[in-house]
Amino acid sequence: MNNANMVVNCTAYKNGKKLRDITIEEISDVLQEENTFVWVGLLEPSVELMRQIKEEFNLHELAVEDAYAAHQRPKIEEYGDTLFVVLQTAQVVDAVVQFGETHIFVGARFVVSVRHGASRSYAKVREHCEMLPERLVRGPSYVLYSIMDFVVDNYGPIMDDLEERFDKYEAELFDRVSEQVHLQDLYQLKRQLIKIRSAAVPLLDVCTQLLRFHENIITKDGKVYFRDIYDHVVRLIETGDRLREMVAAAMQIELAQVTIRQNEVVKRLAGWGGILAIPTMMFSLYGMNFKYMPELEWHWGYPTVLIAIGGSCSWLYYRLRKVGWL
Repeated sequence: MNNANMVVNCTAYKNGKKLRDITIEEISDVLQEENTFVWVGLLEPSVELMRQIKEEFNLHELAVEDAYAAHQRPKIEEYGDTLFVVLQTAQVVDAVVQFGETHIFVGARFVVSVRHGASRSYAKVREHCEMLPERLVRGPSYVLYSIMDFVVDNYGPIMDDLEERFDKYEAELFDRVSEQVHLQDLYQLKRQLIKIRSAAVPLLDVCTQLLRFHENIITKDGKVYFRDIYDHVVRLIETGDRLREMVAAAMQIELAQVTIRQNEVVKRLAGWGGILAIPTMMFSLYGMNFKYMPELEWHWGYPTVLIAIGGSCSWLYYRLRKVGWL
């Protein structure tokens, strides 16, 4: 991947309005202009590109290393006058939730977003911000809010999709006609819910820190936006926890139903075994070749034995059927 593909955008803004697209080399010169900030979007950048970004914005080497290597947990860290925020993004691919990462460097006059893995493009975020210059005039703090809000909002449709899948499994769970077992599907569903929770919970701490500290970057009137994200995350976590509890209950019910079905099979086998035990016992008795068996000489002995066996089996079948064993 060349630099043209890795640099999704590099744009300068002044007084809330787009000034022009610039190159990476022009960044340091543009930052010298008054009331101007730079928004850079990168997609899985190379070492050389990250080194160049580090020099242009004077970023801390540890944060740059984390942004390049990825595989970080959601967090917020402060390096001098720069904030380093890590978000986990999510997308549904082939009915499976896949996760990616977005690393954001935020300074008083710049924002650098670095995307890795499964993540939707932030082009819509950029378009939305450029349509609201009265808000974009707040600078990097509003851009950070817009990206975080976009990431959190994307969790909503994923949660709705997981909830619809659970409703389908739940309907089949209590369908007597369908005996399909969804234990593996329910386990995968629970696993994905846990991953979403792991991605969402740290955002509460990120929002709390942005609300309480970092006055040099987050304007006072801009903090209300991060409170809105905090509320969205709380609702998301509550929905996920509720759904996860329902999935766990469904798994227990599924296991109980499997056990019940197995018991039904065992009862039927035991019932038929009891019925077959009657002729088996009778035939075993007459197969012992005793010398003196008076009924052998009786003219009606054979039909009598058959009637006795048939009657006993029929009576036992009736009793077992009545108690629900057959």
